[in-house]
Amino acid sequence: MICPPLPRAPLVDDWMDRHKNKISFALHILGIPPTIVGVLLIPIYLGLMSIPIFLVALAAFTGGYALQFAGHWVDGTESGEMRWMKKQWAKLVKSKNLEKK
Repeated sequence: MICPPLPRAPLVDDWMDRHKNKISFALHILGIPPTIVGVLLIPIYLGLMSIPIFLVALAAFTGGYALQFAGHWVDGTESGEMRWMKKQWAKLVKSKNLEKK
């Protein structure tokens, strides 16, 4: 028996809502894999202490992130990381203000 597909998670819906522009979506599809590869190469670099592997990992990670940030620039939206950092900053400021009172 084939089960019907499950509804998308709210996190996926939020991501899809913020990446409606086709160019932005394409830049993310191209940028996410090298970003992940760059992260996955770090343990290999640490094990081998190989400068070429480090440079490939660094280039993949930064290049992938650059493509994703370019997508947000095209879309005119904030990246998820920036949204998260602003949220954390607001929590920190709020907690500091509560401590002063």
